[in-house]
Amino acid sequence: MKTLLIDIRHAEPEDAGGIAEVHVESWTGAYAGIIPHKALTRMLNRRGREWWASAISRAASVLVVEIDGLIAGYATVGRNRARELPQQGEIYELYIRPEYQGIGLGMRLFAAAREALADHGLDGLVVWALEDNDGALSFYRGAGGQDVAEGVEVFDAKALRKIAFIWN
Repeated sequence: MKTLLIDIRHAEPEDAGGIAEVHVESWTGAYAGIIPHKALTRMLNRRGREWWASAISRAASVLVVEIDGLIAGYATVGRNRARELPQQGEIYELYIRPEYQGIGLGMRLFAAAREALADHGLDGLVVWALEDNDGALSFYRGAGGQDVAEGVEVFDAKALRKIAFIWN
């Protein structure tokens, strides 16, 4: 029997290709049929290996879940961008490859992201999720998030509602 090594760590520039793959696979799975096709395609094409390598080298806070050398997920974290909410930290993105969803990796990455924010002295947490993304809503509710605010995100003239979840 083989034991798999699962590691959650800060991203390195050489992780950029794997993160780009996770981005395409997970966003396609999460948003196909929700975000208009052309807008989603533009968003995916904008963030290839070079974009991620640049983000990592600019000291963006990017965490990865690695399973035996394969990048299976990523999270990006930083300061809360919603001034109307008092929480200081925000998880901007948290995605797991579809074939690795449902086995607890997302919760482990979520916990690591919260810890990274706390290590930077950021109290409280905000995460935004599109209202039509049932998987994300279920995940964040299951993680104990309270939905406290709503907003709108526009994609190719299609307005989609989003929900803010908080943890204090």
